[in-house]
Amino acid sequence: MKKQLKSLLLASSVAALLAAPTIASANSGVEKLTKNPANWATALGNYAGTRYSELNQINAKNVKNLQPAWSFSTGVLRGHEGGPLVVGDVIYIHTPFPNTVYAIDQATQSVIWEFTPSMDADVTIPVMCCDTVNRGLAYGDGKIFLQQSDTVLTALDAKTGKRIWSVQNGDPKLGMTNTQAPLVVKDKVLTGIAGGEFGVRGFLAAYDIKTGALAWKGYSMGPDGDTLINPGKSTTWEDGKVTKLGKNSGTSTWEGDQWKIGGGTTWGWYSYDPELNLVYYGSGNPSTWNPVQRPGDNKWSMSLWARDADTGEVKWVYQMTPHDEWDYDGINEVALADQKINGKMRKTAVHFDRNGFGYTLDRETGELLVAEKFDKSVNWATHIDMKSGRPVLDLKYSTEANGEDENTVGTCPAALGAKNQQPVSYSPKTGLFYVSGNHLCMEYEPFEVSYTAGQPYVGATLSMMPAGADVLTGKPDGTSNLGQFTAYDATTGKIAWSNKETFSVWSGSVATAGGIVFYGTLEGYLKAVDAKTGKELYKFKTPSGIIGNVNTWSYKGKQYVGVLSGIGGWAGIGIAAGLDSGEDDSNSEGLGAVGAYRSLSSFTKLGGVFTVFALPK
Repeated sequence: MKKQLKSLLLASSVAALLAAPTIASANSGVEKLTKNPANWATALGNYAGTRYSELNQINAKNVKNLQPAWSFSTGVLRGHEGGPLVVGDVIYIHTPFPNTVYAIDQATQSVIWEFTPSMDADVTIPVMCCDTVNRGLAYGDGKIFLQQSDTVLTALDAKTGKRIWSVQNGDPKLGMTNTQAPLVVKDKVLTGIAGGEFGVRGFLAAYDIKTGALAWKGYSMGPDGDTLINPGKSTTWEDGKVTKLGKNSGTSTWEGDQWKIGGGTTWGWYSYDPELNLVYYGSGNPSTWNPVQRPGDNKWSMSLWARDADTGEVKWVYQMTPHDEWDYDGINEVALADQKINGKMRKTAVHFDRNGFGYTLDRETGELLVAEKFDKSVNWATHIDMKSGRPVLDLKYSTEANGEDENTVGTCPAALGAKNQQPVSYSPKTGLFYVSGNHLCMEYEPFEVSYTAGQPYVGATLSMMPAGADVLTGKPDGTSNLGQFTAYDATTGKIAWSNKETFSVWSGSVATAGGIVFYGTLEGYLKAVDAKTGKELYKFKTPSGIIGNVNTWSYKGKQYVGVLSGIGGWAGIGIAAGLDSGEDDSNSEGLGAVGAYRSLSSFTKLGGVFTVFALPK
């Protein structure tokens, strides 16, 4: 068996052992909560997904005085992605598998209730790619929504923790799992599916928040009846203009019935524009990772989507990496901001893709406005052709051109991406997006693989290493940093500043009206930097590496900052799943991550702690 398949299975087995023209109205409860900065009522802080807070009690002048206020142990020793929800007096936090939910009283820091779903670890964990993470909860209609690892979507009474309803969203026996945070929009809760490395066909589904009944489901590929694309009405960016889609665009660029196991999973983040009544998200890599086995553009994997929240009908869709050859999974968040571009105010959708390009589109029409590298070491493509919207490839780094069983060397970024799932933040005060990034290159060797339901369908081995080039210029600089934290202007495609980090920045950031941006590091530091200059103003070492997202809220007039620490995720899978064997061939373990992050174990260990910070009295 090829080493990469072995790596994926080993990670799983170890884990098992360890473990319309009128303005539409959004869900009134969620919309009202997100407009009050005392709360943090959605995973991304607001429907726009900008992770921005109007709070300014903690600011650039006094953040140096920040101190831990209290902490809470989750009792789970795997990767803690996502972050807390804060609704009124209660904080809701979650864990990776077994997906325990805690409701914590802010006044006493005591547990009001806890809920642990019943799941079959032997069935679920072996098909969870890249750690057993969960990215968060959703709130709405007096309920907490938990998307369980085993694909069950569960609604809990927010006051008591009692299960109100649950629905099966997929089948783990076919490789389907869930890791993403749901989103409540109006009378529906939105969720997706994971499992692209098992040949799962991705979709976005909407369930009734009161009953759990399926309202609609839109697949990433397949005939129009499956994708909910309306030919002649739904559009894409093509030939320099917004163009209406023809019939069955979701099957025409696939060979035969390959679309049925085509990937394009939807385990990232979702945002929503209440005025346009559109939901935005990204779809992931096509299956398999071996591009030779799936000729064509493989639409609509690797794409950005805008769907009608009521019906799921596609308004527009744009493919970033046609016929992906590098696992540049397109699931990263879509942040919504009104920005001036070339002298004209635009309602924009901004997306920082794993492929290393930052995309700015008109979120109403899907017009491509800006597409530039946010890490200049990116070399797989020279640029994005703005007329076609397609990347212009450097064939030296084409894994298909080099062929099966041939090792393509020096491709940047690595499959981890120039940015992975860690969500950005945006400050309307600076006009900058703040990107938690990776800075890696890779070797990539595809090989032939056959599909068996419920078994890994990867078809490539890879190893990763530091990019060794400057983020701002792309020129060799002799450094070995694996990450950076970057400020980017999405109206021009220019990098404002970038801070080097020893390891990837796997934590989502939060920008505030206090002129600061918070993020966490894999070593476990909570950091605060000046939003304008990037100057580091504060850092504190938490009990374990941070792959969670930093959130902020206020309680009784006092601003707090909170983050989950607990090393894991793809970058930390070596520690989380015990894969750091020290063997010569282990550079390919953990889908290529173990070798690149081998030294991380000298800086942090397993944990699972929620830490809250505040200014002293």
